[in-house]
Amino acid sequence: MKQLVRRIGQTIALTLPVVLVTTGTLAVTRVPWAPPTALDQQVVAASSGDGAGIGRAGAGKAPDGLAPQDSLRVALLDELRAHNPGSALDLLERSMLEQPALTPYCSSLATELGKAAVRKYQGDVQRARTFARPVCDGSFASGLAG
Repeated sequence: MKQLVRRIGQTIALTLPVVLVTTGTLAVTRVPWAPPTALDQQVVAASSGDGAGIGRAGAGKAPDGLAPQDSLRVALLDELRAHNPGSALDLLERSMLEQPALTPYCSSLATELGKAAVRKYQGDVQRARTFARPVCDGSFASGLAG
């Protein structure tokens, strides 16, 4: 009986941190009461366009011939390469709010961003993890893991 209780305790001790990280509980890096950062200014500037493009309402195929989720994937990876994974995750979150039809693709897109972040930082998972956001049920964290 003691061994069974000990084994259950060990299992919980080993899996609980993984579950917390993948669900985004430990990945929260922004708080609403924090002062605005340069990234916040950049997000405002990027979202004040004419209403066209990724993250804007629209249906069917994108102008470049790609499906909307594929067009979003390209935009997210471009954002990650140009700025950082946090910026790409912010774009993903905004796109999910503005285009609810794309929500079935959210987890796979966030996972791809996690993998791309690890590649961007030459395998430095710790550095890539610093950009984690609680977007799409922590799928970014599962992409970091491999």
